[in-house]
Amino acid sequence: MTLTGKHALVTGGGTGIGLAIARALADEGATVTITGRRQEVLDEVATDRITGMVMDVRDEENVVSGIAAAVQARGPIQICVANAGIAIGKTLQKTEMPFWRDIMATNLDGAFLTIRESLRSMLETDWGRVISVASIAGLRGAPGAGAYAASKHGLIGLTRSYSEEFMGKPYTFNALCPGYVDTPIVERNITSISQRAGISQEDALKAMVSQNRHKRLIAPEEVAAAALWLVRPGSQSINGQCIEIAGGQT
Repeated sequence: MTLTGKHALVTGGGTGIGLAIARALADEGATVTITGRRQEVLDEVATDRITGMVMDVRDEENVVSGIAAAVQARGPIQICVANAGIAIGKTLQKTEMPFWRDIMATNLDGAFLTIRESLRSMLETDWGRVISVASIAGLRGAPGAGAYAASKHGLIGLTRSYSEEFMGKPYTFNALCPGYVDTPIVERNITSISQRAGISQEDALKAMVSQNRHKRLIAPEEVAAAALWLVRPGSQSINGQCIEIAGGQT
């Protein structure tokens, strides 16, 4: 129980990667606040160590007040996992400004606000870990998903910049960059790709799986294991890194 006494915040923690990370942190003794847009989803996964809180990361006022309330209830945030995001693909000519702005507001602005507000209390402590859940698309791009890839490139840049800004202090900033993970997002993308490309859902799934070098979907628990590594003792020299979880080299 190496994280006993630590308060962790995981945005988008009600499903998928966020939920796997929240459960892994709780299993190590952390008190975890998970956020999302639907209280009923958060309530379904709440435990004695995991508390759900409705928060829209696109809304600055909501993030400021929500994180302040979490700190007041459960203490300073020492583990911040900026995970909330949306993964929807559109080709260049079909990308209109409302779509672009929604992707950026969620994936990039939301992470910025989450990290900024979490650091208010973290900086009052002598230890902290910030983990951004980016994507392999943030390193190599993604055809047919330019807005998504751009938002994840931005998130990696943000994470690396803050690692430099707080260099030499007891806080680290790292990004996880998974490939296609077996989550509800992939399930939704199967239908989307199938409709856009005019192919079967089976072929749509094969197209996604083929992007992972080991030719299988990644389990959310594999991403959670990487997150645990970054918060356990001995990780203090891992800082400003992009941890690729994609079955091979990009």
